[in-house]
Amino acid sequence: MGIQWKIKPFENLSVNELYDILRLRSEIFVVEQNCVYLDLDGKDKLALHLFGKFEGKIVAYSRLFKPGISFDNASIGRVVVDANYRDKKWGHDLMREAIAGIKTHFGESKITIGAQLYLKKFYESHGFIQTSEMYLEDDIPHIEMKKE
Repeated sequence: MGIQWKIKPFENLSVNELYDILRLRSEIFVVEQNCVYLDLDGKDKLALHLFGKFEGKIVAYSRLFKPGISFDNASIGRVVVDANYRDKKWGHDLMREAIAGIKTHFGESKITIGAQLYLKKFYESHGFIQTSEMYLEDDIPHIEMKKE
């Protein structure tokens, strides 16, 4: 059995789903990347939450935003796959689901992201192009990328 995808608004997340999502984000963005920052940025309540479960565990996640929240265009953020499952290439499935979710739920095809620079080729493989110079966000090199 493969990964099972769900998209939910904040208020429809169960307490356990929210806990597992925040734990996964913290494991990767704070601990693995050794980055002290406030992950709870106030935007979770405005997002659709896309997550993939495998054998009952949330192993992939991203936030989807309608235009005007993070960028002028719709956007995808907090893209993360549990380190123990990266060999399965579920990051690509996650991005396909996120792009489809933006189209389905917001009727949008233009998407802007703030991408970690080292993932540039990954996002390019999903149709994104670099639209900014490198900038530091929480001491990690980022670039803005857009998909039309």
